Formats: sequence, structure tokens, C-alpha cells
Amino acid sequence: MLEQTDPLTSLIKESTSQYSKPRKRDDELWKGILEDVFDDFLRFFFPNADELFDMKKKFEFLDKEFNRLFPPEEGAAGVRFVDKLVKVHLKNGEPKFVLIHVEIQGHKGHEDLRARMFRYFYRAKDKHNVSISAFAVLIDDDKNFHPKFYNEEFLGTKIKYEFNTYKVLDQDEQTLRSNANPFAVVALVVLMALKNKNVDDEDLKQIKLDLTKELIKRKVGKSKHIKIMDFLAYYVNFENREMMAKFEQEVELLTGRTTPMGVKEILMDRAKNEGIEKGRAEGEAIGRHEEAIEIARNFKNMGVAIADIAKGTGLTIEEIEAIGTRNGNRFEDEIDLGK
Repeated sequence: MLEQTDPLTSLIKESTSQYSKPRKRDDELWKGILEDVFDDFLRFFFPNADELFDMKKKFEFLDKEFNRLFPPEEGAAGVRFVDKLVKVHLKNGEPKFVLIHVEIQGHKGHEDLRARMFRYFYRAKDKHNVSISAFAVLIDDDKNFHPKFYNEEFLGTKIKYEFNTYKVLDQDEQTLRSNANPFAVVALVVLMALKNKNVDDEDLKQIKLDLTKELIKRKVGKSKHIKIMDFLAYYVNFENREMMAKFEQEVELLTGRTTPMGVKEILMDRAKNEGIEKGRAEGEAIGRHEEAIEIARNFKNMGVAIADIAKGTGLTIEEIEAIGTRNGNRFEDEIDLGK
């Protein structure tokens, strides 16, 4: 494990001039990760979140309603925003809820973010007439860009609308590493991507492995671990596809056989990217039909959909349905991946 006093950035080679083109980030992954770790998002920004919000009630992501309130504008092509409108119930017993609007701003865009945040506020307020807490999570690389409020004044009429902001580029790496909240790992992934735009595949692999260790230390549940690992693995992609296989192999060594990112994830990703036919050909190369059946049995124990098992193993749906399961072969809900 890397020492906190020895930042991973020291591993990055000084001579990276041949990698002058910054790697492309997949900011669209924010749409999924916000839903996957929204409870951690609330706890990250509100220390008293468990006293304030009813975490037992399901969060409601109002994406369709959001799109109706704020339809795409003409000329907005190329502008990258990720918007979430989330219904969160309070814990004080009152029949109220709070709409939390999260704005993921990748770069300045064509419209003043301050005006945009204010426009979202008054339309959502007019629609629901409830209290609203708004966030702008800024993941751009412009140190001078950090809007915090909207201000308007005309002939004695004044309005000032302030909203919460979180500029990833301004965050301290060691502070995030010392934060046990899983959302801190998400922020770390983005921060390290901003700090290390031009690294080669080998150094990128080391960064991803270091972040994997950070996630393991937090000992999150199986399902959430998988989702954060997906964000970590694909937010910045390797130039060489073979490096992803090497990364996955080293992750297996770090986490052991019981890691949620195991055979299932590798095989399903391979079937998705390379096609079902190639997956079947690889299955035939493995050899005996009994091995495919054993893999399918393990997948059924994990709760993988039969259709996905068929794609990954080459077996028919009828064959998979006929396979029995072992009640004792299942993951614990909460696992210690550090062991």
C-alpha cells in the first residue's frame, strides 16, 4: 500500500511529451454514479445527514420531470452537463421533502452557470413549492472558474441567489484519502484525472490500482463496490485495450477470489465488447462442456441474469435453467475486501 506521505503523483514519469493529447474523460458516468452513491453524497456534504434525511426511504430521481422542466436548448450541442433532480425525504416527521439539484459542470459551456442555476431553482420551486438545496459540482480544469452566486439588480429591485459549489480541482488529495466516505473515492478519481492528463498506460494503471486500494480500505458493500469500481475503471480509459485486462488481473490479486469485480465482470465485459460469437469461441477453446456449466452455476449463485450468463458462457437458456444452485455459495452483503 502506498504511504500517504508519498503521493502517487511522484510515480508519474517526467518525460511524457509523447502523450501531449489529454485523455478523454467519460463525464457521462456521473449520471450513474450519483444514483449509486447518493446516500454517501449526502453524508459527504452534510455531516448530520443521517439525522436530517430519512435514508430508509428510497431516493426518487426525477430525470424525466427534469427534462420536461428544462428541455434541451438549440445550439447546446457539445456542452456537457449532467443534471439530477432528486426527491429526498426529511427525518423530522413532517410531510415534506427536499429537492436536491446537482449540477455537474465539465467546462464553462455556452451559458452562464450562475444564471442557469437560478433558472433551475425558480422553475423547480414553482413546480413543487418545497425547499431546495442546489449543488454545482465543478469538474473542469480552469482554476479561475468558480461561480458561486447569481446576482441581479434593476431600479431598486435586487436578488442574490447563492448555491453550494464543489470544485474538484481545488480539493486536497490527502484530505480525500483520509475521508472514509466512499464518495471521496469518486472525487479522488476525478482529481487524479485532472492532475495526470498526459500519463502513459502503465502509469495510469498504477493510479487506478492505488485508487482501488483506497476503495478497499473503505470496506463498502458488494453492490456499491462494483459500481464505484466501474466508475474508477472507465472514467479515463487506457489507450491499449490489453492494459485493461492487466489491470483487472492485478485487481484480482489485490482483492482475492471473493472480490465483486471477478470472473463475472471480466466475462460480461468481454462479451459486451467483443461480441457473443467470440465469447463462444473462447468458451470452446477452454475445453470441456462441464467447465462452462460450472461457471454458469456460479453465476446463478451470484444472481446474474440468465440471458447474461448465456452470452458469457455460450450455453443455451434451457441448459442454464436446468442447472441447480448451491445455497452455500453466495456473497456476504458486507465483505471485508482488505482481508
